[in-house]
Amino acid sequence: MHRIRTECLLACFLCCALPAWAQAPAPLIHPTLVAQETLNAADTAWMMTSTALVLLMTLPGIALFYGGMVRKKNVLNTMASVVAAAALVSLLWFAVGYSLAFTPGSEWLGGGSRLWFSGLDYLKVAGKVAVSHAAPNVPESVYAMFQLTFAIITAALIVGAVVERMRFSALLWFIGLWSVLVYAPIAHWVWEPGGWLAQMGVLDFAGGSVVHINAGVTGLVCAHVLGARRGYGREPFEPFNLGLTMAGAGLLWVGWFGFNAGSAVAADGRAGLAMAVTHIAAAAGALSWMLGEWIVRRRPSLLGLCSGLVAGLVAITPAAGFVTPKDALLIGTVAGLACYWGATGLKRLLNTDDSLDVFGVHGIGGIVGALMTGLLANRTISGVHGDLGVQALGVLVVIVYSAVMSLALLWLTKAIVGLRVDDESEVTGLDLTQHRERMGT
Repeated sequence: MHRIRTECLLACFLCCALPAWAQAPAPLIHPTLVAQETLNAADTAWMMTSTALVLLMTLPGIALFYGGMVRKKNVLNTMASVVAAAALVSLLWFAVGYSLAFTPGSEWLGGGSRLWFSGLDYLKVAGKVAVSHAAPNVPESVYAMFQLTFAIITAALIVGAVVERMRFSALLWFIGLWSVLVYAPIAHWVWEPGGWLAQMGVLDFAGGSVVHINAGVTGLVCAHVLGARRGYGREPFEPFNLGLTMAGAGLLWVGWFGFNAGSAVAADGRAGLAMAVTHIAAAAGALSWMLGEWIVRRRPSLLGLCSGLVAGLVAITPAAGFVTPKDALLIGTVAGLACYWGATGLKRLLNTDDSLDVFGVHGIGGIVGALMTGLLANRTISGVHGDLGVQALGVLVVIVYSAVMSLALLWLTKAIVGLRVDDESEVTGLDLTQHRERMGT
């Protein structure tokens, strides 16, 4: 009797449990349609908010940050370059970039399942919505938009290295080609689960390599190929309005919460920690740059404070989901000093007119952040160990690929439309010669 009762209980248990096992969802390995009710409303709302914050970093953040630092005769051209780059990258992203970067394919490139504005489906009658395998709790349309804002700001950062001398048409040709042939492959390698650097264990929470090292190296190559501005090093280049630069820096600081905390792809504790360490690193970067400048030049400057906070933000970007607040303080402090040197001493050694220090701040800050992520990544936070050697290899790969491809694309752009304005146009200013517009008095 006891044996019969035991067998009955076991049979009942199996009958109840087996359906649950059979219905357990398997991990997604490619974008697919799911039931609308499986989405997480809080995660979706946070990701939509983060997308808006990251776009705010470029429009108007970068436009103001850069526009305030150039000379008055080139302010409108600088802002127009940022706006046009954002629009061009947006269309190219939904045409080819997103598919190449964030769909499964090979270790080197996405498979192309979302080419030419396809995917991102929402089927109200059927109650279905497309989701990405990398973000199954939010609509794919939201995830694709979020990742687009990263592609936009990376392209916009390059503008700072070429201002006041590059043809507007050349900039658009270069940025368009670069976003598809440089940004999308690197994003796939690092962020798509099947990418070869991701499989190797390279850690980049929100874009230290994909965004900042990539943009910094490209900016340096562009500045070198274009050559220095007329009068560079011989006459003062007075910024138009550092008040605009400070306003842009403030928008970058605020928008960076979406940049880093949004990269958790969830409204959870990791996103909260990423937000906190982002703020700490920005503050530490601002103060350490200020201190370095105060010691060397005997005066702190508003431009130094703004540059320092950006340096701290850049360096914490790859580490934001992996480190503690104390680690963030260290990362921001080191980055502020390193980027101050990058924008002064290293810039003189390189002898390249990187006009607004894209490499000195974003390139050096990204390298510092990526390497320190390898040293400081905390397994209790992220579940992964950092590896300095793997991080260094990832940095080297991005530097080499970005530099070589940027050189090739600059050569192609020069063959199509030329790269640099003539001397008379440069003296007159690009606002008038490229756009027939000028700043008011």
